[in-house]
Amino acid sequence: MTVVEAVKSAIGLSGAPSTTATREQMSEARLPIAYRDGCAGLLIPLNRCRQEEYYLPWKCEQERHSYEKCQYEEFKKRVAKMDELREAKVLALHYIALHWLSSTLLYLAS
Repeated sequence: MTVVEAVKSAIGLSGAPSTTATREQMSEARLPIAYRDGCAGLLIPLNRCRQEEYYLPWKCEQERHSYEKCQYEEFKKRVAKMDELREAKVLALHYIALHWLSSTLLYLAS
C-alpha cells in the first residue's frame, strides 16, 4: 500500500466499501435489529444483490465473502475482548485471595 492509498483509506476516499452504515441506511434497507452491527454496511449491498439475482447461490459471491469475513473479524475481536475480561477477573480473584491470605497471616502472627 502506497502512502497515497493509506491516506485515502484513512480519510474514507478509498474504493473499498465501508463496513459501517448509518441508522437511516439500515432502516431504509429494512435490516432486522439483530443484524445492525459493524458489518451492516456490507450486508445492505449483499441483500440488494441477492434480491436482484433471485438468491442464486453462485451470484453475489464477492459481497457474501466480504460480509462473512467482516463477521469473522468482529467475532475474533469479541473473543479477544472476552479473553481479556476473563484474565482480568482471574487476576482480581488472585489479588483478593492474596490480600485475604496476607491479612489472615498478619492476624495470626499478632
